[in-house]
Amino acid sequence: MGSADPVPSLSFHPRTPILTCLDPATGLPAEIRERVKAMFYHAYDSYLENAFPYDELRPLTCDGHDTWGSFSLTLIDALDTLLILGNVSEFQRVVEVLQDNVDFDIDVNASVFETNIRGEDCLLRPLEESKIRGMQFSLQNTKGVVGGLLSAHLLSKKAGVEVEAGWPCSGPLLRMAEEAARKLLPAFQTPTGMPYGTVNLLHGVNPGETPVTCTAGIGTFIVEFATLSSLTGDPVFEEVARVALMRLWESRSDIGLVGNHIDVLTGKWVAQDAGIGAGVDSYFEYLVKGAILLQDKKLMAMFLEYNKAIRNYTRFDDWYLWVQMYKGTVSMPVFQSLEAYWPGLQSLIGDIDNAMRTFLNYYTVWKQFGGLPEFYNIPQGYTVEKREGYPLRPELIESAMYLYRATGDPTLLELGRDAVESIEKISKVECGFATIKDLRDHKLDNRMESFFLAETVKYLYLLFDPTNFIHNNGSTFDAVITPYGECILGAGGYIFNTEAHPIDPAALHCCRRLKEEQWEVEDLMREFYSLKRNRSRFQKKTMSSGPWEPPAGPETPSSPENHDQAREKSAKQKIPLLSCPSQPFTSKLALLGQVFLDSS
Repeated sequence: MGSADPVPSLSFHPRTPILTCLDPATGLPAEIRERVKAMFYHAYDSYLENAFPYDELRPLTCDGHDTWGSFSLTLIDALDTLLILGNVSEFQRVVEVLQDNVDFDIDVNASVFETNIRGEDCLLRPLEESKIRGMQFSLQNTKGVVGGLLSAHLLSKKAGVEVEAGWPCSGPLLRMAEEAARKLLPAFQTPTGMPYGTVNLLHGVNPGETPVTCTAGIGTFIVEFATLSSLTGDPVFEEVARVALMRLWESRSDIGLVGNHIDVLTGKWVAQDAGIGAGVDSYFEYLVKGAILLQDKKLMAMFLEYNKAIRNYTRFDDWYLWVQMYKGTVSMPVFQSLEAYWPGLQSLIGDIDNAMRTFLNYYTVWKQFGGLPEFYNIPQGYTVEKREGYPLRPELIESAMYLYRATGDPTLLELGRDAVESIEKISKVECGFATIKDLRDHKLDNRMESFFLAETVKYLYLLFDPTNFIHNNGSTFDAVITPYGECILGAGGYIFNTEAHPIDPAALHCCRRLKEEQWEVEDLMREFYSLKRNRSRFQKKTMSSGPWEPPAGPETPSSPENHDQAREKSAKQKIPLLSCPSQPFTSKLALLGQVFLDSS
């Protein structure tokens, strides 16, 4: 920790060694993968039989309840998981069900009640600020619906769904995602451009709505909204997401930190705790993933600046504390379960050593309780009162999946196996899997949140399925014809949104309206095929045959004349192209592909 934040009085719970090793060569990963699949269907079938069309399953009473707007949220969240598990027929059936049943044009204020904003978005939000008047919805949760629909739309062809002409630039799921996203736009109409935290899907923002919004609720739109703008051609979605990101960046403290909650009307910080966990987490996540998805160096530079401040003021012995955003003094020496995404995020920028050290700290907590309590007091080495539960969150498993793809370290498979066994032993009931209310005595709560099927099970399955299409290294792909030319999809490099819905980054280049971008893509294709053909010719030449020369002639794709013309046409394009996934992991910002062209 930096000199601005001495904490000599803290005595941290020591790490314990990992004693056993799961060898991927033994065949056990395949066995565990089948157990994960069985977990999914036990939960999914229970939801269909007992809870559909409600949002979520109540596994202890074998019924359902609406939590975020009667969107059949669990079904939307589970849709791309079905395809990842290989269930094409059920994916196709659910797509039809959603098209026939989901309606966003509803007056949600008709039934008046109070509910709290979903925990993983603003867990630290004061209770009096987090109550929603009427039946309004957190933007983050409605945005999660947008992400699920976008992902399903882009995976539809792979799942054998009969897509309409013009796909992926059009389609029913895309139209549903756009409709849902437009319901959120009124929330961005503030003096700062930072959105309100909740919105009425029919009437917009309630006149009495609190202007206090958590940082994550402001800075977690760029992945979905930029994708939506690219596919529909309407720039408004990406524009409002970028403005919100920039206003947060401009509001950071002199020591480079952001707080937990801010007033979106005045731009003043209300909660000044700075950390990497609840209320802030997905803001940092989306700076990195937005940079990868959009090949945006500015977003990555912003994150790297934050990363320096986080290391200087919040890190201690590979744990991350909560500090005062202006002074850097410790405010809460706790680890939150939501912070377990951080090692996975570190792996995306190539910081593997630090990621593994922090991951092992978090893994010791899992070993201690059989799950991650919502809050863990680091000096005391125990849970925090009223935060002892584990609602089957995915974050540590998510980090294990990313790190295993980067390192192949079997310790990460150990965590996966432990997670499967803990969840099956503690949480499994007749009608699904129940939230663990208290990890100390394993009491259960009557809820199975939709992220269990969207994220937890998905990341577990991908951890033990190295040949899944999600892990494609570019060796296979699909070529589709769009109104704007040929498009390559399915080559890998998927970007997971914060609810683990995979977005194919190549899709963002399929529906571009700008001719300059089309010319640049054509230029790249000429270079690729020219190099491929010339490499083949070069290999056939003997050493005495003289130096290799490129083929000439105006008709050849690699003709310098044509090549220069293409380059002149695309000269105004400033964003570098996504390059082919042929570099080692250490040179990448994504799992499968280099993000920025190296001009050095």
